Order: sequence, then C-alpha cells, then structure tokens
Amino acid sequence: MSNRVAAFRKVTFNAAHRLFRKDWSDEKNKEVFGLCANPHYHGHNYRLDVKVVGEIDPETGYVIDLKLLNDLINEEVTERFDHRNLNLDCAEFSHLNPTGENIVVVIYHLLRKKLPEKYDLKVRLWETERNYFEYPA
Repeated sequence: MSNRVAAFRKVTFNAAHRLFRKDWSDEKNKEVFGLCANPHYHGHNYRLDVKVVGEIDPETGYVIDLKLLNDLINEEVTERFDHRNLNLDCAEFSHLNPTGENIVVVIYHLLRKKLPEKYDLKVRLWETERNYFEYPA
C-alpha cells in the first residue's frame, strides 16, 4: 500500500475585477456578463484551497512542509493578487478575462512551476460561498 497523502493549505485574498471583452460593445458585455461587467469593477473575498499529494518522507513524516507551501502560496498568489484590481494591476490578466476559471488556471501554473514534480497539485478557488472553480478538473 502506498503512503501517498494529500496535504491542504487554505488562504484568502481580496481582489477586484471586471468581466468584459474589449472587442465587444458595452451592451454585449452587459448581456453576457451581467453585473460583473460593471465598468467600475466589483470585488470578491476569494478563498484558495491548495492540495498537494505525495509520498510521506520517512525522515520528516511530512508530505510537504506546510510552512514552505504557505510561503510559496504567499509569494506566488497572495502578494501578487491580494488587494489588487486584477484587470489593471496584474500582468497575467492584461489580455485574459479574469473569470474564476481563468484565475484558477493562472494560480495553478504559478504554483506548479515552483513545486517539485514529485507532487501532484490541485487548486480550488472559491469566488463566493456557492461558486468555486477547480483545476485540474
């Protein structure tokens, strides 16, 4: 039997965004994105759940040191997105509509590139208490 275990870290961050396409009219954006297309933006209190799966290290008893995982999330996600306007302040969304789907994929890739390949990674982004996005699906 394998000693693969899932370790989780939960963090929160706050960010504003506007869902819209520059190549669409204001009417089309409002029709498709509703209130989320508000030209004055709107914000969310996001919750991010990061799941790392791997073998238990026989020396430490850890799958991953959760402080190191927290530091990685803080560096790659929280410092980058917390209290920011995703559309205006974050290069990742300069040409990418900051939908929940796109945000979770961006976060996954930011973490994946810094996390050793021996770990499996899954991220879940809660936009509201009822809406969340998970990648990979």
